[in-house]
Amino acid sequence: MPRNGNTFSSLAAWRRRVVAHALQGGWRWAQQAGAVTAEHPGRLRFRRLGAGTRLAFPQGTVFGERWIEIGECCIIAEQVTLTAGMLPGLELGTETVLTLGDGVVLGRGSHVIADTTITIGSDTYCGPYVYITSTNHSYDDPHEPIGRQWPRSEPVSIGPGCWLGTGAVILPGARIGRNVVVAAGAVVRGEVPDHSVVAGAPARVVRRWDPEQGWQPPLRTPAPKPIPEHVTPEQLAALAAWEVEQTEAADTLDVTDTPDAAEAPGTPDAAETVEAAEKVDAGRVSRPR
Repeated sequence: MPRNGNTFSSLAAWRRRVVAHALQGGWRWAQQAGAVTAEHPGRLRFRRLGAGTRLAFPQGTVFGERWIEIGECCIIAEQVTLTAGMLPGLELGTETVLTLGDGVVLGRGSHVIADTTITIGSDTYCGPYVYITSTNHSYDDPHEPIGRQWPRSEPVSIGPGCWLGTGAVILPGARIGRNVVVAAGAVVRGEVPDHSVVAGAPARVVRRWDPEQGWQPPLRTPAPKPIPEHVTPEQLAALAAWEVEQTEAADTLDVTDTPDAAEAPGTPDAAETVEAAEKVDAGRVSRPR
């Protein structure tokens, strides 16, 4: 009996593995086949869909594509809602209502609801579940349900190079400058100056760039060191792999063999990075076995 039980258990486990493998493979195929690109737009007919742009599958609610322009090399993650107009089938005139510049990234589950003009500048990155809308409910009449009162609409503009954190909300009438950081969960209304950081609900400026004094208040972390221009991608990949192996090898050492903090090497500068990358790329650095 135990032998038969083991046989049935092994067979059930094998079947589960086969089914899981098939489902995972089928889902990967669906993600590839269901993605929307300029070459394969499917049922969606945007006014413009730039080369290199991809809307991941499954898409969220999308309608009013005739009034939506999306630039080149944009990344629209899964379950992102893009709408022009309050309802499908509305006639919105001849002008574009929703514009996404080149290189815009919209994180998973984000919503962009454009009842009137919304413009998102190039190279703006949005984290997951960002909500951008040009329309808001009104509650002027205290005796009428809010949902039945005519909403208010104001254009929204987001400058190029911005970063909108997870769960940020951009309300009607917001005018965000260039290279602005919107903290996670912030609720933005009104005007936000260039090169600033805003946080809170309602959002307020908590840090701003001054041409003479730099960031005020000063940043708490050192600026990242730029990668030298002549370092090739292959050298960086080889260096990254070597550093992973070095870390794994160090983890196997006894704690007593670890050097003191005072003796530990600091962060390498650009010249050291170049030298290490060239050595690894040339195979002159021995890899741990």
